[in-house]
Amino acid sequence: MAIPRFYCPADLVSDTTVALPSETAHHAVRVLRLKEGASIVLFDGRGGQYPATLALSGTQAHARLGAHEPLEAELPGHVTLVQGLAAGEKMDWIIEKAVELGAARVVPIAAQRSVLQLGGDRLRKRMEHWRRIVRAASEQCGRNRIMALDEPRTLGQYLREAEAAPSSMLFCHPGADRTLAEALQDRPERISLLVGPEGGWSDEEQALMARQGLTPIAFGKRVLRTETAGLALIAAASALCGWD
Repeated sequence: MAIPRFYCPADLVSDTTVALPSETAHHAVRVLRLKEGASIVLFDGRGGQYPATLALSGTQAHARLGAHEPLEAELPGHVTLVQGLAAGEKMDWIIEKAVELGAARVVPIAAQRSVLQLGGDRLRKRMEHWRRIVRAASEQCGRNRIMALDEPRTLGQYLREAEAAPSSMLFCHPGADRTLAEALQDRPERISLLVGPEGGWSDEEQALMARQGLTPIAFGKRVLRTETAGLALIAAASALCGWD
């Protein structure tokens, strides 16, 4: 049985004892039913992890930390998934799997054809929900760094703030002439993959990306759903660039 892993937002230090956050303690003791002395692993998102021993006292749970282990599960390159907001639980799925596939960042886009619209208290609650998904996925898949998750913005806002060069920013379009493999022949170290919502990118959004010098790409002969396209592109880009 794999040793349970938990994200702990405190700055962890070897050979110390830390109190587990209430949510983490509940999951460890009430859900997983771990007992006094159980072996666990903690990570704080800064890299590496700490083997630890669970200590219980009443309703409190602590962890006695061992030596820092500099283990990493990050991709050698930097992948940003720029995802048009998808409806229902699709965004949950996309964010969870992006963590598992090694994306460094996810940027939700309030696209013109996005059904999901967020703002105010609803946005705050949804961001909290998504961040919990990121943490849980990191615990499950062995990543010791937390994937960055931006608040939703328009495509225009993202392009004005983009950190990658236009040549390595690829937007998915079924009618594009260029393939992903052709676009990645030079194996860039940073890639941004732009995927539209259920209805795809609008003509206006496509024109905006073209003016900014972004590369339209097609992926196979089939039209993929929005919750499939970005994840397939991350996996394929990692393989084409030789990242494991």
